[in-house]
Amino acid sequence: MRHGYIKTAAVTPKVKVADPVFNGTLICEKIDECLEAGAQVIVFPELCITGYSCGDLFWQELLLEEARRQLFKIADHTQRKSGIIFVGLPLVHEGKLYNVAAAVSNGRILGLVPKTAIPNYNEFYEARYFTAGNQEPVPVELMENEAAPMGTRLLFSSPAMPELVIGVEICEDLWMASPPSTEHGLAGANLLVNLSASDETTGKDAYRRALAEGQSARLMCGYVYASAGDGESTQDVVYSGHNLICENGIVLSEARRFANETIYGEIDVQKMNAERRRTNTFVTDSRGYLHISFLLRSCETVLSRTIPKTPFVPGDLAQREKRCEEILSIQAMGLKKRLEHTACKCAVVGISGGLDSTLALLVTVRSFDLLGLPREGIYGVTMPGFGTTDRTYDNAVKMIRCVGATFLEVDIKEAVRVHFRDIGQQESEHDVTYENSQARERTQILMDIANKENGMVIGTGDLSELALGWATYNGDHMSMYGVNASVPKTLVRHLVRYYADTCREQELHEVLLDVLDTPVSPELLPPEEGQIAQKTEDIVGPYELHDFYLYYMMRFGFAPSKIWRLARLAFAGVYDDETILKWMKTFYRRFFSQQFKRSCLPDGPKVGSVALSPRGDFRMPSDACVRIWLEELHGLEGGQ
Repeated sequence: MRHGYIKTAAVTPKVKVADPVFNGTLICEKIDECLEAGAQVIVFPELCITGYSCGDLFWQELLLEEARRQLFKIADHTQRKSGIIFVGLPLVHEGKLYNVAAAVSNGRILGLVPKTAIPNYNEFYEARYFTAGNQEPVPVELMENEAAPMGTRLLFSSPAMPELVIGVEICEDLWMASPPSTEHGLAGANLLVNLSASDETTGKDAYRRALAEGQSARLMCGYVYASAGDGESTQDVVYSGHNLICENGIVLSEARRFANETIYGEIDVQKMNAERRRTNTFVTDSRGYLHISFLLRSCETVLSRTIPKTPFVPGDLAQREKRCEEILSIQAMGLKKRLEHTACKCAVVGISGGLDSTLALLVTVRSFDLLGLPREGIYGVTMPGFGTTDRTYDNAVKMIRCVGATFLEVDIKEAVRVHFRDIGQQESEHDVTYENSQARERTQILMDIANKENGMVIGTGDLSELALGWATYNGDHMSMYGVNASVPKTLVRHLVRYYADTCREQELHEVLLDVLDTPVSPELLPPEEGQIAQKTEDIVGPYELHDFYLYYMMRFGFAPSKIWRLARLAFAGVYDDETILKWMKTFYRRFFSQQFKRSCLPDGPKVGSVALSPRGDFRMPSDACVRIWLEELHGLEGGQ
């Protein structure tokens, strides 16, 4: 439960049709199995105490009475056990039969949620037996002097984890045009459970998955779907036990069909709540709902979910290629509009032979092609300085010529030496002034060429550099349009790789691959034996770590302790705890101290869910204090 995680389970027991005694015993065994595995929200299928496929046996008084007795047995079995369990059964109330989900916890029957949508089409004929459920909770007497509320407007929560709110619906409810879970979500439920008995037909699994995924995405919640399987009658249909656990549009766990699998998934409740807070159009109102408390003991939720090292980069190749094409298109369309609006037919790009300037050049080429402008209007400018190596210089020259841009070279060394003399800087003093003087000289050259040619300077800096403030103020920090401003460094690499793989130009393909193989460096210090002496990641830390921290801080507002926990899982075997913590401290210090650079950024297109534009997603005072974030990180020393 720490950091907002709750472990859930979707269970498909192999029931015997019309044998509540056998089924009740099996359900108790499965509850123990799930509790032993650490699950605290356990969901069973629709009508699992009797079996869904009882047919006209639902008219039998004996079956209904035994189902009720088994519900009490199951509830009694949960005494002094942490968590909440949802089981399905037929229940008589005021002369009508209802298909209900019973919530039980710590020996008590907390509430009964009736099914709303009673299907009576194709192979379904539930209306023969069941009545559609009521919304407003009403008391239902289960035995003498003991009653439980019944209604769809029930929400379940625990004082031990007040941020968790659970709503319930049953099978066909999800198939409705307006599912009850929509109302539950808008009433505050951030974990929805569905007790189902969905039979299997060809292709239905994909539709079912899409429904669960879509509802979890639309409501920004977790969704646990438990379905009937082997054990139900196969007289006319077959049930596959297609269980699903989803979180905000992503399937965390999915059962193999026809296997009666119990699946588990840790729902990140904090993440769901962060999404809802951020989305001001998601307005909650729980009036008319009854909130019911259940027993939940604080415990450490062991995470079994996979934490990707590069959250900005899809792991699946097809998705990654699709993402790369989308981002390149967004970048190119953004620049295209700016060039059109300003009637500008010339673009000036400083080409260093590194990843960021490479991507900026490729995007500019796309924009010119979209506008039908000759590529000669792109001025690729190389500006060799004290740290330029032959490798990056050669790659820059080849690249400019490969794409058909106009090549310009301006050696900045002599101009910088004059500047050093003007300000009294010793060339032998390789300090920040030595480095930034070169960066600002380069920016001045680009701006003045743009003036001379009636052109526009295209910025090359990326999102990761902006987050860390790894840019020279009024140097590479400045441009007239920053095409990479919301592209993180880990994604820049994949964009260049994608372009290399799809450009169909062998020479360009080869030079792009060599750029990808070159260490990231601003090349502002003299080379050592002809090799790059200044490697950015040796100074500020690995970009894959910084992008990881940035994503979870900005996307969900997670605290440093939670991000550190996730980073330890994601980078296990790659970085030790001390290294992860060291660079986290660097990240937070730099992120807070360098906001002044982000407060005056040039325009640039947003491409993903995380951006730092002061006019768009992110408004932060330039003098905000980092103290509480660093104090939490200091508390993590020693691996706590």
